Amino acid sequence: MSEHDVVAELRRQLGDRVDTAAEALRAARADKSGHVSAGPPLAVVHAESVADVQATLRIAHRTGTPVVTRGAGTGLAGGANAGPGEIVLSVARMDRILEIRPDDLLAVVEPGILNAVLNAVLAEHGVWWAPDPASRAISTVGGNIATGAGGLLCAKYGVVRDAVLGVDLVLADGRLLRLGHRSVKGVTGLDLTSLVIGSEGILGVIVGATLKLRPRVPGTTRTLTAVFPDVRSAAVAAAAVTASGLQPAIMELMDALSLAAVHRLLGLPTPPPDAAQLTIQADGVAADAEAEAIAGLLSTLGGQVALAADEAEGERLWAVRRAMHPAMESLGTTLIEDVSVPRSRLPEMFDEIARIESAYGIRIPTVCHAGDGNLHPNFVFDAPAGADADEVVVPAHIWAAADDLFRAALRLGGTLTGEHGIGILKRRWLADELGDDQWELQRQIARVFDPAGILNPGKVFAD
Repeated sequence: MSEHDVVAELRRQLGDRVDTAAEALRAARADKSGHVSAGPPLAVVHAESVADVQATLRIAHRTGTPVVTRGAGTGLAGGANAGPGEIVLSVARMDRILEIRPDDLLAVVEPGILNAVLNAVLAEHGVWWAPDPASRAISTVGGNIATGAGGLLCAKYGVVRDAVLGVDLVLADGRLLRLGHRSVKGVTGLDLTSLVIGSEGILGVIVGATLKLRPRVPGTTRTLTAVFPDVRSAAVAAAAVTASGLQPAIMELMDALSLAAVHRLLGLPTPPPDAAQLTIQADGVAADAEAEAIAGLLSTLGGQVALAADEAEGERLWAVRRAMHPAMESLGTTLIEDVSVPRSRLPEMFDEIARIESAYGIRIPTVCHAGDGNLHPNFVFDAPAGADADEVVVPAHIWAAADDLFRAALRLGGTLTGEHGIGILKRRWLADELGDDQWELQRQIARVFDPAGILNPGKVFAD
């Protein structure tokens, strides 16, 4: 069947939910990573129901047409980018909350609901869903699950994998599976739910999720900042907080380059040269005592501590951390990366970043979820002359530096990605972490779900 015939068949079964407008096709070529596919896809299907998803996949399966599932397109690894000859299956319109059970601490939702919208509704019931990626205001719950998203609160409240009881999954041939359970415990058979979480659309299309909720945290929050003379001192202090047994809800680290860039952007006084900053939040009924204990510990380690008097002042302190991404844009073109290391190895990882900056003559301003060891190095460079404004063309020396950084994280017992996923941008390093045997086994598992290989081809596993 020709590509024209495939689109015609989609229109016959799905009507005006099939979109071939130039703007819709162009938007589906890219996510927030800056990577852009080689050309526009065949069509965008705006699914509004499970039946729409099944119909699309049956057509794709019968015709051998690749399918790329897409939510809000906020990913940072190119995992939802679609190109020539591919159908884009958008689940953004599937955004209903199907059930909220505060008594059982669960909710059942469709994949297209935005993270922040969900939590606004849940707040009315005295509960919340803990995963909190920085993109929560614009990212979908389905996308959070598909990428294994993280966020600032992960150190205390866990990642997406800790907050999903089950998923409804449509396979490549259109069959619907209901994975997982609604009970707190459930060990029947293999844990396919966990396998789907973070699978980036290569196993099936998530069309529903049963989420594990938490009661709203009682009490207030207390926020503090601690400025250190250099990033290594700040990293040592962050590791000391973890080792002490204290459990802040959030602990963020900004190195000197990122801190100075944010201060310039916000018109704040220039921080001391080489200064790095920890921003920490304690919550719950013991927030005051915990914040005071953390402040005392950081002071003994050389930090200049400022403890917010109330939540309003705390919000002003957090404004500095939240301005990180706009500040990076002011420095030039950036490749935003994501690695994780054991929290005790954070000082060594920052040593490695400094080494790589010197070796390659580049700047790598870095922000870190210090509570869980997840770093976001930003490789700053000048875009090549004549480059497409919509695409980040990463120079070879930047990729070489990134390669060096990834391998450093692995040497320290870390991982290539803590929350962004593999997508297109990191697939060349996946076998380095997994090893050849596990890499091949994972490919074989994917083919059990999708024997024809039509789901998100070219993502995660490179040939």
